[in-house]
Amino acid sequence: MRKFYQCFGTIILLVSIFSCQKRAEKPLPDLAPEFTAVLEAHGNWKKWHQAKAESYAMIHEGVLVEENAFINLDSRKIRLSNSEFEMGYDGNQTWISPNREAYKGQSLKFYHNLYFYFFNIPFVFTDPGVTVEKVEDRRLNGKEYPTFQATFEPTIGSSPKDQYFMLINPDTNRLEYLLYTVTFFGNENPPLSALKYEDYRSADGVYFPRILTGYTFENDSTKTLRYQVSFADPLLLDEEFDAEVFEKPKNGIFAD
Repeated sequence: MRKFYQCFGTIILLVSIFSCQKRAEKPLPDLAPEFTAVLEAHGNWKKWHQAKAESYAMIHEGVLVEENAFINLDSRKIRLSNSEFEMGYDGNQTWISPNREAYKGQSLKFYHNLYFYFFNIPFVFTDPGVTVEKVEDRRLNGKEYPTFQATFEPTIGSSPKDQYFMLINPDTNRLEYLLYTVTFFGNENPPLSALKYEDYRSADGVYFPRILTGYTFENDSTKTLRYQVSFADPLLLDEEFDAEVFEKPKNGIFAD
């Protein structure tokens, strides 16, 4: 594990050097002005859109397990590393090392990019195939929030029927709560869950939440605390990580 992190230190240094070179920029998506204003409240969102890779550290509060994530943003290849396992997606399949039993959850395919997606909302809603529109305001814990809904084309992702509602703080115009459903496991009428976004911090001009807290949701209120994660050292890079970063280790297995 230590050799792996040392290797990543070298990779990030090399990427920082090469990122100074000019490269063609991706065209910006055609977005509704109200959603663009939300993105701009989260800092230089165009930098996220143009970035090629991202890394961050995440701590599962309560159990105090630190997890490091490395992602190529265009392909969404990802590698997660913690004291229990290495997990990743190589562009075709999910894998885990040293064995399937190292991850106690139900599905690698569901988990491997779960927190990446949450952490990068609203930026990921600029992806092709995602439509964001302003809908009726929603009330949560007695407060009224301007609300945007994200919907997906049928071919986007592994569960395009999921619902996402962004509840925006009316003072800062930043995301404060996300209401979402999970259809991945076959429930055709899943309940809404709530995720609170707190303590935004700048990563070179792009603002990410430091804390995400998940709750059950009932009668327009947050109820039972389900989980909490905190983030540190988010980094956006102008060049992709090498493909080998995302390849299954020799002692790993492909699994869903």
